[in-house]
Amino acid sequence: MSGERGFGVDIGGSGIKGAPVDLHRGDLADERFRLPTPEPSTPAAVADVVRQVLDHFAWTEPFGCTFPAVVQHGMVCTAANVDASWIGTDAHKLLATATGRQPLVVNDADAAGVAEVRFGAAKGLDGVVVVSTLGTGIGSALIVGGKLVPNTELGHLDVDGHDAESRAADAAREREGLSWEAWAARLSRYFQHLENLFWPDLIVVGGGVSKRADRWLHLVETRTKLVPAALRNSAGIVGAAALATEQRTKPMR
Repeated sequence: MSGERGFGVDIGGSGIKGAPVDLHRGDLADERFRLPTPEPSTPAAVADVVRQVLDHFAWTEPFGCTFPAVVQHGMVCTAANVDASWIGTDAHKLLATATGRQPLVVNDADAAGVAEVRFGAAKGLDGVVVVSTLGTGIGSALIVGGKLVPNTELGHLDVDGHDAESRAADAAREREGLSWEAWAARLSRYFQHLENLFWPDLIVVGGGVSKRADRWLHLVETRTKLVPAALRNSAGIVGAAALATEQRTKPMR
């Protein structure tokens, strides 16, 4: 990584957060600045909040931005926890126009996965890594030999006739009042299905519930080593900043 600092913005359903990132340490270089996600969370309204986050730090260089959706070559293809009008939006063009800076927009789980591989729980592992974020749904990132395979959406695998996240996300645990043991049994089925498809060398589990990994992680049965995420709430910002800086420093062909 040639640049010492980058900048990441994390767009979520309730808040839009950003901070400069130290790309040597893989950590935030300043305290995060957060503003509420506007309601309705239309493209123009969200883009204006992203501009405000950048302006707060007087950041003028390219930046990375996470988004809770499939993002293919800058185009938003789905919408989760944001307004449906995002579907079909060229997010790169929108944010470049709204902010006056050059953005790189990436799926939120993909950004977190890149951060965990480069700086966190999977650092130094040159193999197949799956990063799974457990929250309202199940986000996923697949990294092979240090390279991201984008937009995998592994939370929507069919497991026992059900969309996986409908039964194994942390929201399902809370909604159904499941014990840690009962939830771990569902996670076991999900991760076993996933590892039979991809044969990962490591599975990293993130999301807010990873802070309580001591309550449930040991109950999940897999042949693959399972570890909690290391970067917690900063992973999306760090990963987005790293990807944007990498894109900026690629040689022209």
